[in-house]
This record gives sequence, C-alpha cells and structure tokens, in this order.
Amino acid sequence: MSAINATHDPAHTSWVTSANVPGTDFPVQNLPFALFRRADSIESFRGAVAIGEQLLDLGALHDLGIFEGLAAQALGACAQPTLNAFMAQGREASAALRAALSAALRADSPLAPRLRALLLPQAAAEFRVAAAIGDFTDFYASIHHATAVGRLFRPENPLLPNYKWMPIAYHGRASSVRVSGQEFRRPRGQLMPAGAQQPQLAPTRRLDYELEVGIFIGRGNPLGSSIPLAQAERHVFGLCLLNDWSARDVQAWEYQPLGPFLAKNFATTISPWVVTLEALAPFRSAWARPAEEAAPLAYLDDAATRAAGGIDIQLEAWLDSARMRSGGIRAQRLSHSTFRESWWTVAQMLAHHTVNGCNLAPGDLFGSGTQSGRLPEEAGSLLELTAGGKHALALPGGESRTFLEDGDRVMLRGWCERAGFVRIGFGEAAGTVLPAPPS
Repeated sequence: MSAINATHDPAHTSWVTSANVPGTDFPVQNLPFALFRRADSIESFRGAVAIGEQLLDLGALHDLGIFEGLAAQALGACAQPTLNAFMAQGREASAALRAALSAALRADSPLAPRLRALLLPQAAAEFRVAAAIGDFTDFYASIHHATAVGRLFRPENPLLPNYKWMPIAYHGRASSVRVSGQEFRRPRGQLMPAGAQQPQLAPTRRLDYELEVGIFIGRGNPLGSSIPLAQAERHVFGLCLLNDWSARDVQAWEYQPLGPFLAKNFATTISPWVVTLEALAPFRSAWARPAEEAAPLAYLDDAATRAAGGIDIQLEAWLDSARMRSGGIRAQRLSHSTFRESWWTVAQMLAHHTVNGCNLAPGDLFGSGTQSGRLPEEAGSLLELTAGGKHALALPGGESRTFLEDGDRVMLRGWCERAGFVRIGFGEAAGTVLPAPPS
C-alpha cells in the first residue's frame, strides 16, 4: 500500500491561491489526473492535473522539458490523448510525476513564473473519460445495499449465500461510460406490469441512480495469470466517482437467471478527475468483519488488508429538478454514506477478478457497486430510500420523487478528511435525464 510521504505534508500550500481555500477538493496534497481540452476548441485532448479551481496543462508542461528521469517519462505519457499509457507505467511512475508536480506547485517553487501560463480555469475546459476503457466490471460490494435490495426483490432470501464469500459482480458496457455532465435519454426496455400476462416494451418508469466509487486499473496482468492480494494495489491507478444508472423495472423482469443487462448498460457517469491511491494514503482505514462472521478464503485475506485495506471516502448524492433549476432552488442532498464500510476492499475485488486467470488491462474500470450505510438515510439509491417506490421523498418547491423524472440532475460528490491532514476531494459526477426517444 502507498506510504505517507512529503506530498501529503499539511504544511504545504500552493502558489495557485485557490488551492489554499479551506474545503477545496484540489489542494496541492491531492493532484488528481484528467483528460481535457479548452472548451469549444478542436484541440487534442491531453492530460491535466487539478490544482484549486485551475488545471495545469500537462501537454504544455511536457513541451517545456523541465522534468527529468521517471517523472519526465510519465509526463510524456500524459501528453497523449488518453491516459492509458500513463496508467500502464505503474505506481512508481505516477508517484515520481506526482512528487515532481507537488514540488512545482508549492508556494516556494521557483518554477511558478514559468508555469502560470499553463493554467486554465476548470470551468473553461471540456473533459472526457480519462482512459479508453476496454472493459467495465461493476461489483456489489456494500452488504447494506445488497441486503436492502435483496429484501425488495427476494424478501424470503435477501442475501444469497455466496455474497459473504466472494465479491459479486457483472460485466457492464464500457462504451456507454461518459464523463460528468452526461445527458442521456430515458431508456426503453421490457417491463412486466403487476398482474399482466405478458411484458410490454416501454420507457422505464423506475429510473434510479447508484452512488458508487470507480476504480481505474493501472498495470495489467497476462491472460492466465492471477494477481495475489498482497500485490493487488500495485495494479490500481486511482479512484473516481461513478453513477451506474439503473432502470429498476427493466431489471426486475430481466435479471434472472443471468443478472443485469439492458437495465444497466444505457449510461454510466464518472467524475473527470482520478485520485491516485498515493493521494489517498492518509485516509486508509482498518477492514474488519463482525466477530461472528467467517473469515474470507485465504486468497482474499491478509494482515495488511485487515490493518488498512479500507479507504474512508465520504460520499453524497444530490438532486435538482428542472423546476428547481428554473426557480433558483438549490439542489437537495439525498444521502450520505462512506466507502469505509464496504464489505469488500479494492484489493479483494481485483484479486478475485483475476484468480481465474482473467487478464486486466490499463484503463479498465471497476465500479464498487452502490455504497449504502447502515441507516436508511445512508442508502445510495432511490430504490432503497423510497422502499421500492412506496414512500416518496419531498423536494423543495413542492415536488416529490419515488424515482427519477425527466429533467432531473443527479450529482455525486466525495471527499476524504482526517485530523492532521488536508482534506481532498473527487470533484463531481453529474448527469441529467432527458425524455425517452420517440417510439
């Protein structure tokens, strides 16, 4: 696991003044990566690092030729139109670049006069998904979510016996993963109305969001090999926010016997910024099972995972409707949970994914599955918050919701904070529901 080092020092400030504002997602201790170009331009996309309200153009920084060694090699990969090559270089390369960027962006950096011209307000940039995603796997790692949803779909048997023994997942659709700001049309699918004798093809009536963490793979593994738990985090580049939108009525009809299909593959929204595992080092937490639970099989259990396998990421889901936006009404927070309570860790997900010899590639994406807490108000989806649509949520301005309506925008936010360290954040993953296409 990544160690705490000089880049995490809370005494550091930046010559970029907005990075020193308390509560910012992007202080100099964070330095997440994204792909960008100037808005309304036809420039090539290239890498950027976030610093306060600005971004630093890594393509332009590469052209200056001021870094050396491994940091320079990593920076060259960031000048490309995807970050796959950078992710493939592994933890040592990203750590070298992050250390060089940290030094260059600190308040005492002699490079400040040369780098100011390479800044761009984030609001003036267009972003896209940080990597060309070859494969997308969505896990089901929150036992609180799995139990609550299972109770709605299978009240007599909410948590299937395999859940506590292995990370459950399905393979999603990489081509429909988009960056924050995504707009998508309400999907159609087969629905089976209560009491009906046959299904109908119609737009979903139970559209939902899912509050998740995304995990980008760094170095891959050859087909036929597996990645042991102790080495798993060396193959993880970083984390982002992820919303795997779900059509619950389509899902209820199609999910047996093979699991989600059209209910999930129409849209997935992620945040543009990917926070490295190294940046998250101060926010690691112990991972433990209740004393009455059996230990995982040996390939999913070790002392390091128990000591610090968790990551304490605070997660929130917010919603505003078209009427709220037009009336100037602020978005409403729907729920707040934490990734710390995930039943399975990032390393366990990766180790299990490859135990059969499955080959991962740089830029592959995992979703953690909806992250819900123990309490009802900590649920990470409307399916749970409304008890399957039975109890509507009140919104400002007199509206209510059981599931999402056209014009609704959902915003996911996440951050980490701990005494003695500087708070860091993930930015936002926002998406808006458009009306279904004409039939």
